[in-house]
This record gives sequence, structure tokens and C-alpha cells, in this order.
Amino acid sequence: MQLTLTQLYEKMRSNMGPSGWWPADSKEEIIIGAILIQNTNWQNADRALEQLRQATALQPDRLLALPTDQLHGLVRPAGFYRNKSRALVSVLSWLKRGNYGYPAIRQRYGSQLRNELRKLHGVGPETADVFLTYIFDVPTFISDKYARTLFTCLGVTGLTDYRSLAQRCSLPADFSPAMAKDFHGLIGQHPLGNVEVVLE
Repeated sequence: MQLTLTQLYEKMRSNMGPSGWWPADSKEEIIIGAILIQNTNWQNADRALEQLRQATALQPDRLLALPTDQLHGLVRPAGFYRNKSRALVSVLSWLKRGNYGYPAIRQRYGSQLRNELRKLHGVGPETADVFLTYIFDVPTFISDKYARTLFTCLGVTGLTDYRSLAQRCSLPADFSPAMAKDFHGLIGQHPLGNVEVVLE
């Protein structure tokens, strides 16, 4: 049985229900969490996130005002604390220049938004796609390790890194931001099925 991405999403949604992902109360929390989760697990990232929440209420301007040593200490449970602290400052400072106006920033950069995000310290391909989908409401297929595991199990070969799937997989034009977020969440729950995926 062959399925397009849209059909795969609809099948997963029908079988599993809505994913309810990403677990966050604000876009700022998603931004911070997406940086903290890099190269670690949710438990470690969540410890750092909670420390930042207690110190700053996850308000970007309060985080940017922290002394470097204090920021390092708060981020430390997530590992790579120097690099992640620098990434937080880089991303939040860039957003501050746009007054945290996400729709206006999206409109300003248009199709170049992903390229602009990739210029920021600590924003790799996966984090850029997470930001596009969850922060700027640009429906994007996130080719993370969960997606590569699922698609490999569904018969797609040669998925060695993020780019190997991202280059072959893009969401159809009729995918809404809500659908893209839900699809990413469903994939993260490791569903497996006896289907063959047709990359669009």
C-alpha cells in the first residue's frame, strides 16, 4: 500500500488522534526549549528550562539581561552550556530587533526566513525548521531522527542524516501550520505501519 505524505498524516491522525505537541505555554518557551534540547534528552533540557523559568519567567528581555556566568549556570543541566547560552542570546537578540513580532519578521524575510535563521549561532537545519513550523507558522517537514526512524521502517532507504530526508520530503501546499505541527508530533510518537511512503 502506497501513501503520500498527506495520506500518511491522515492515517496516523485517524489511528492515534491529535498529538498535542509541542508541550509549551508560549512561543518563547518553544524557542528556548528547542535550543536546550539539542544533543541531550528532555529530562536534562527540562531541568535547565525550569531553572530559566524560575529566574526569568522565560521572558526574553530578562534572559538577555542575565550575567553570562549566571546564564551558564542555569543552562548547565542541558549540557554544552556555553554554546547553548550563546545560541539563546543570539536568537533572542535577533528576535528583539524585530520586537518579537513573529508575523512581521516572517513577512519581512519571506522565503529567505530559513536562511536568516540558519545564520544565527546554534540554529542548525532541524532547529530552523522547528522555528519555521512552531514560531513563524510556516508549515515545514521536520526531518528529525524520529522521522528518519519511521521512514526507514516504512521502506525509505538512504536516510543517513537530516539533509538526506529533508531534501526528499516537503509538505504539500495545502498543509496548514496546525497540520504540520500535529504531523511532527505524531511522528515523534514512533508510529509504525505496513505502508510504503511516496515522498512528495
